[in-house]
Amino acid sequence: MLKDIDLGKVLFLDIETVPVCESYKDLPDNFKAFWDRKASFISKSADDTPETLYERAGIYAEFGKIICISTGYLYTVEGGEKEFRTKSFYGHDEKKLLQEFIVLLDGHYRGGDKILCAHNGKEFDFPYLARRMLINGLIIPAILDVSGKKPWEISHLDTMMLWKFGDFKNYTSLDLLAAVFGLPTPKNDIGGSDVARVYWKEKNLDRIVEYCRKDVLTVAQIVLKFKGEPAVKVSS
Repeated sequence: MLKDIDLGKVLFLDIETVPVCESYKDLPDNFKAFWDRKASFISKSADDTPETLYERAGIYAEFGKIICISTGYLYTVEGGEKEFRTKSFYGHDEKKLLQEFIVLLDGHYRGGDKILCAHNGKEFDFPYLARRMLINGLIIPAILDVSGKKPWEISHLDTMMLWKFGDFKNYTSLDLLAAVFGLPTPKNDIGGSDVARVYWKEKNLDRIVEYCRKDVLTVAQIVLKFKGEPAVKVSS
């Protein structure tokens, strides 16, 4: 299937998320009760408590928020060479950045031949985006709204799923896949587990945006590897 896809019609994306509050003690009482219940399910050690596990809250759309969406697309320049252009939506106001992202999707990625692509996107990025849009009172763009659609009607690509080839035993991280293909690691500064700390403690959103941008570039480079095509240059 991948060989027949026009990569010029694919929007590559990656999101970064953090817990909606800086710490467990800042949660409203009703959400503390909900998080306590969630923590009891994800706890793996007697030392785990709702407080210590709260740093992981950002991976759950009910307890987290999106602070950055990096997107990118491939285009062909004179001579047939491909280049890659990126755009990031980021900030402390989640609703605003989601609205800006929706404008992009509704304006340029609403046709039946358009595709969204992310690493582990089907499990994380795509549903997280849809859930946070609903929480913020926004209408989910058609390309993200999978409700009632058959699998072949969903215009989503997932590099982790492509790499599995039907094998569902293991999770393969983006940086491992980059290393396998001899690509630069996107994790040469921070990794996913550092994002909440960098956001809430260091107050360094720009550092997170650059990390997210490198991730989305790596996703595109991996898809090119899958298709046997050369790596691309990056345009801002």
